[in-house]
Amino acid sequence: MAFISLPNRGLVTLRGPDAADFLQGLITNDIRKLAPGVMLYACLLTPQGKFLHDFFITQDGDSIVLDCEGSERAQDLGRKLGMYRLRKDVRIDVKDENPVYAGDDLPEGLPDPRHPDMGQRSFIKPSDMAEEAFEDWDERRISLTIPDGSRDLVVGSSTLDEGRMDTLNAVDYQKGCYVGQELTARMHYRGLGKKHLETVRVDALPEGAELRSSCRGIGIALVRRALTAETDQPS
Repeated sequence: MAFISLPNRGLVTLRGPDAADFLQGLITNDIRKLAPGVMLYACLLTPQGKFLHDFFITQDGDSIVLDCEGSERAQDLGRKLGMYRLRKDVRIDVKDENPVYAGDDLPEGLPDPRHPDMGQRSFIKPSDMAEEAFEDWDERRISLTIPDGSRDLVVGSSTLDEGRMDTLNAVDYQKGCYVGQELTARMHYRGLGKKHLETVRVDALPEGAELRSSCRGIGIALVRRALTAETDQPS
């Protein structure tokens, strides 16, 4: 058994009696699914349905914790949420950098909600497990075509349909209104997306593909839908 330290992670913590209702009207997933021992995955979008941030949501006592991209990205998420706070009784605290660990059998870890093969995530560093290279985790993620935040999704431009985020449990189409819902639902139900992220071999990119993150010869690229069926997936 081994664990991986994930780089550049931050925390945004929400406290106060209105915290859950506040998030419910903003994010793509249903905060009512949150419970002790459960981790959710969700996004914050622009009013036009374009990607801004993705994050993992957990409950810590009376607080709601968002495990997000770190540094300036964490600060930006805090600012974006603060713009919507208005008269809600909620306090938003940002921590630029916070350790996050991934692995298959982490003590006190919670299952990564995006895919069973992504193992677990934890804020607690395992004391009796070997540490593997980040590239081991990154290669697995890419092989499963799982975007890694702004490494693969263009802030202010990408749509959730483009990133296939509904297949990663990031979107609840039954939850009701949230910021960017109209375009997100329309693209999903009408199949309007012309491009999607795909796993590709870096040395055999489909014509016109836009390579995003890559590791050990494979990468995630934005591919035209007409080429999707022809994309040669790595074995």
